Amino acid sequence: MKLSEHEEQVIVCEWLDTAAVLRWPALAVVDGRLPYFAVPNGGKRHVVTAKKLKAEGVRAGVPDLAIMIPRGVHHGLFVEMKVKKGGVESKAQKAWRLALRDRGYCAAVCKGADAAIETISHYLDGVI
Repeated sequence: MKLSEHEEQVIVCEWLDTAAVLRWPALAVVDGRLPYFAVPNGGKRHVVTAKKLKAEGVRAGVPDLAIMIPRGVHHGLFVEMKVKKGGVESKAQKAWRLALRDRGYCAAVCKGADAAIETISHYLDGVI
């Protein structure tokens, strides 16, 4: 069964809220959870709502997940989620990924929940 990007991201967030907190307990500092958040930039919206969000600072291409935990030389980790098969990084997403890296963040594109969990684990373990 092919999962949607939304479903893949939900799996990652459930893992962050449960297994990840157990593996890295010192990181559970915000309401008993890892300091991470989703960036709700995607999706189709009514034109009025889209204009309001743009005025509020919503920007195309910003990665889906932000993990605000420094590791090594990085200030934090940004993850752009994609479906396992067929997900392609847009030009705006690539530009954000490169800009974040230039500014001292780790930024990755992950195809599926398994890839994202592996990337996040490596990051938190200080491997990347």
